[in-house]
Amino acid sequence: MTDNSVILEKRGQAFWITINRPEKRNALNADVIAGIVKGYRDAHDDKDVRVIVLTGAGDKAFCAGADLQNSGAAFSMDYSRPNVDYADLLRLSQNATKPAIARVGGVCMAGGMGLLCMTDMAVSADHVIFGLPEVKVGVFPMQVMSLLQSIAPPRLVNEWALTGEPFDASIARAAGLLNYVVPAAELDAKVDWLIGRIVDKSPTAIRRGKYAMRAIASMSFDESIAYTESQIALLAMTEDAKEGLRAFGEKRKPSWTGR
Repeated sequence: MTDNSVILEKRGQAFWITINRPEKRNALNADVIAGIVKGYRDAHDDKDVRVIVLTGAGDKAFCAGADLQNSGAAFSMDYSRPNVDYADLLRLSQNATKPAIARVGGVCMAGGMGLLCMTDMAVSADHVIFGLPEVKVGVFPMQVMSLLQSIAPPRLVNEWALTGEPFDASIARAAGLLNYVVPAAELDAKVDWLIGRIVDKSPTAIRRGKYAMRAIASMSFDESIAYTESQIALLAMTEDAKEGLRAFGEKRKPSWTGR
């Protein structure tokens, strides 16, 4: 990251990653992707951080997708590299073991939809418009599909991707893209409420739980149930599990160590 395209800020036990290009509708470019990657890594390196919040500066856009200012530059590739930076960001997010919340205060389009889908939970203002308009400029939301198809109903995904037409926050919530839709004035309060519901829980249980959910996503039932029965046995041996059971028995709040 070579500029201030992304602001990284620790607020209590939450690590905020803010795309800071409001004049460009928080569009994605190399610096933005690098900044989000750095945010995820910094959050995981800090043992006091319990949750990541991803958002966009201003009230116009969460992220409007790739920066198309220089025609073609957004989709130029170094064909000697097997991976592209945006895809690597999505990979990083899926292997993360700290939960992430998308705070969506403005338009969420194209690659911004991928950022939305890479988080674990999402809260949106009720005026926000969503969409996959790539077909309108002759491309397709290829990498976004890798996450979106496991979240939203196939018929809706087909419509969004093939027509490129926008949809509103109520449709996004009904499709499973959002946990909560609130008036814009209540957005921060709802995000803070959700953060509060996470940071008072066991960090060990959340970390191991996210790891397990990722591992079983592509397993058959028989594989999944065998894997998870071993995982719960391991989790029960942790200090947090022992503390949680003690606290329950003693009718007090647990004191988590994250071990």
